[in-house]
Amino acid sequence: MSFLIDPPWLYAGGRAIAAAAPGDRAAAAALGAATMGVFWGVSIPLYLDAGWTRPIWRACRARSGRDWMLNSGVLRLDHRRPSRRTHAVSAAIFASYPLWLWLGYHHARR
Repeated sequence: MSFLIDPPWLYAGGRAIAAAAPGDRAAAAALGAATMGVFWGVSIPLYLDAGWTRPIWRACRARSGRDWMLNSGVLRLDHRRPSRRTHAVSAAIFASYPLWLWLGYHHARR
């Protein structure tokens, strides 16, 4: 998971939830909560370079979990010594994750 990939995946996940639980808001809420748990439960530890995430970021050919989250093999942001601004923007992106899920859900229900 990375900042470039997660929003489209969350949007697609919201659409899938809408299709899987049409008219059942309780089931949709449970699926949404589980989805957010997985995304935050993997992405935040990746950003914090938790040891257990090593197989994930190595499979993505990144230098660390934070490198994968910030750069996704495309960008060249400083992942070793990120600035306060980088941390703040990263926190804002993490905070936006439920919005992406909701947008996919909302658009699919229209």
